Amino acid sequence: MILAAGRGERMRPLTDHTPKPLLQAGGKPLIVWHIERLVRAGITELVINHAHLGAQLETALGDGRRFGAHIVYSAEGTALETAGGIAYAMPLLGDEVFAVVNGDVYCDYDFAQLPTLAAQMREDMAHLVMVSNPTHHPKGDFVLQDKRIIAHTASSTMLTFSGIGLYKPELFKDIQHGSKAPLAPLLREQIALGKVGGTHHRGTWVDVGTPQRLSELDAQLRHEHIQS
Repeated sequence: MILAAGRGERMRPLTDHTPKPLLQAGGKPLIVWHIERLVRAGITELVINHAHLGAQLETALGDGRRFGAHIVYSAEGTALETAGGIAYAMPLLGDEVFAVVNGDVYCDYDFAQLPTLAAQMREDMAHLVMVSNPTHHPKGDFVLQDKRIIAHTASSTMLTFSGIGLYKPELFKDIQHGSKAPLAPLLREQIALGKVGGTHHRGTWVDVGTPQRLSELDAQLRHEHIQS
């Protein structure tokens, strides 16, 4: 599932007329980078949720055939936050472990790792891909220790949640269909129970949260294209 329902307030005025995941960097929309990487990794069954200007996403991406994917959409109307949006899409996601990717980040994470990580979850309810803290989020989100996400301790080094995760459907069973619900409280509850694994992605990761970061990413990707 690719999350694409956010309003993108910090990206205004760019998002007044364009949904955030369709903003371009390096010559293509942010969400297309994800779709292409997922397909290359063999993950072709995709669910995309939307709310703000969602029709534009469906028009731009279609059924996914041109990417080698099969895309279905979860139209929320009003954004339901992360956990609410996932719960709303559960009829499309099935009853096995599934991956979720934030549509407004750029990342060179190798999605081909996900099936193996999913198979290893067993008792875990979630597996989070963590990244080193960016300058705009220096305190991080969670602690990763021995491939486990644990509660913060005084000597711990915090990392930032990348927005890429694996989840079991049961994690969302108590969320009323169509209600708003954030993801963080659900994760903290499972972390306290020792049921969240994690890995550290050390490659490129950008939270494209402001026009400046989008511009910087665009310049970086265009430079890399020229170099190659």
